[in-house]
Parts: sequence; structure tokens; C-alpha cells
Amino acid sequence: MESTVAQKLEALVKLQSIDSELNELTKIRGALPDEVQDLEDEIIGYETRISNYVKETEAIEAGIEEKRNAKKNAEQLIAKYEEQQMNVRNNREYDAITKEIELQQLEIQISEKKINESYESIKNIEELIEETKSLLEERNKDLASKKAELEVIVAESEEEEQKLMKLREKASKNIEERLLNSYTKIRNNAKNGLAVVSIKRGACGGCFNIAPPQRQAEVRERKKLIVCEHCGRILADVEDVVEEPPKKKRTRATTSRAKKKSE
Repeated sequence: MESTVAQKLEALVKLQSIDSELNELTKIRGALPDEVQDLEDEIIGYETRISNYVKETEAIEAGIEEKRNAKKNAEQLIAKYEEQQMNVRNNREYDAITKEIELQQLEIQISEKKINESYESIKNIEELIEETKSLLEERNKDLASKKAELEVIVAESEEEEQKLMKLREKASKNIEERLLNSYTKIRNNAKNGLAVVSIKRGACGGCFNIAPPQRQAEVRERKKLIVCEHCGRILADVEDVVEEPPKKKRTRATTSRAKKKSE
């Protein structure tokens, strides 16, 4: 048997009430979950940075080894050319070998310069690694503190949250899928998490825009589901405002009589 509009609204109001209580538990936790997530992301960033620094250092060290080999090769060639110089037969051969020796000596100087520059680069990177490790250590301490704080809050509200989640699951089963999807969509788009509201003092309880009298009458009738024309929230009912009786104003004559009696 299909539920009446009134029954559908009652089920939605009940679900909204449970969701509002769950929202309150989330508020109690405050920004801690986001702060924990931010710190975890920051820590991953620092760890990645350190890993990249290490890889960069390894690449530079490999380059140093290549330059050492180049220097060693140049030294061997110089020794070979110097030996050949001892056996030259004319100045032209001597000058040609001398040029080759000079080229290899230049190669040694360049290799040594690059090796020194590479060591300087490694030194700078190692300093950056130490700075990053220091920051990483601080963030890990902050994360441990925030996690401990969050765990205490979660532990205090966990039982209540589990109870509400079971109630929510049960309440959701009483709402047809299409209507539940609409409720979820409205709620996700609402800043305050309210998808079902009442009309209070002639205005929508969600966006506070005035609801026309005709719309209020339709909400009271509960013959069909009515949504706010401004924010799209489901209007469940109209709360009547009980007007307080006006207080009697004291007139000047009353005040004068009271004064005479006291005299």
C-alpha cells in the first residue's frame, strides 16, 4: 500500500531530525578531521620531497663517478703521450703530442671543477634534506597530537553515532527510493544540511524567504509534497505563531491617581 503524503512527510521529518543530530556530532569534532587530513597530506609532501632529494643526490654521485673515470682516463692518456714524446723523431710529432697532452690536462681540470661543483650541490641538498626532516618531525608530532585529540572526541560520541546510524538506516527504509534520492540531493546542496523544514512566521525555515499564503495553505493540506520556490527545500508543515496578549499601557491619569493614593 502506497504511503500518504502525510506519512511521507513524517518519514522525511524523522530522517531530517536524525541527520541533524549526526550533524551536531560532526560539529563537536569541529575542524579536527580536516586538520588531521591536511597534516597527513603535508607529511606525504615532505616525505616525497626528501625522496626526490635523495634521488637527486644519487644522480649527482653517479655523475661524479663518471667524471672521476674521465679524469683517470685523461691521466692514462697523458702518461702514454709523454712516453711517446721520448721517441719522437721531429718537432712536428713532438708538437702534435704536446697538444694532445694539453687537451687531456684541460679535460682533467674540467673534470675536477665539475666534481667540486657536484660536491657543493650535494652539500646544499643535504642541508635541504635536514631542514625538511626537521619540518617532517614537527608535523608528525602535530599529527600525533591532533589524532589523539580526535580519538578522544570520537570515542566519546562513537556509541551515540552508531545508534543514530542504525536509526537512520531504519528511517531510510520507510522512504521510497526516488524521494530519498531527492532528499539527499537537496541536503547535500544545503549549507546547513536541512532538506526538510517548516514554515515559520510566514517564511521558509531554510532560506527565510516569505512563503505566499497559497503555498502555506497547500502545505497545511498535505495533499502533495510542496517545496520552497526559492531554495527547493521540502516544506513539511506550517508552525502557527501564538500571539501574546498586548500589555496594558499606563496612562497619565492612572499614574496621577496612583500618586495621590500614595500621598
